[in-house]
Amino acid sequence: MAAKDVLGREGEVLARRWLERAGLQILDANWRCEHGELDLVALDGDDLACIEVKTRSTTAFGHPAEAVTAAKLARLRRLAGAWVRAHDVHVAGMRVDVVAVLRRSGQPPLIEHIKGVER
Repeated sequence: MAAKDVLGREGEVLARRWLERAGLQILDANWRCEHGELDLVALDGDDLACIEVKTRSTTAFGHPAEAVTAAKLARLRRLAGAWVRAHDVHVAGMRVDVVAVLRRSGQPPLIEHIKGVER
């Protein structure tokens, strides 16, 4: 596995633990269909949160959340709809969140949960 992939998987594990401690119920992880993948799907109260996890080891190329472009956000919304259609889940609302994880060498990870991302 490439170092980039290892960093990404570590970020997803950290994000999942952080979200669970924050009270979200993880329903699915790394869900795939022909249109792409959702990193995490969770219930936050009565709302469904489809969560993109972005992990970086440096901010040299910007904040991790900056990697979620308008095009990526549109694709995540389509994937969220596909997930709901594939699972018989009824929710009050649905949103796309981003969890940004910064894993700098020798320092504890910084985790930021951005709810309801809009661009």
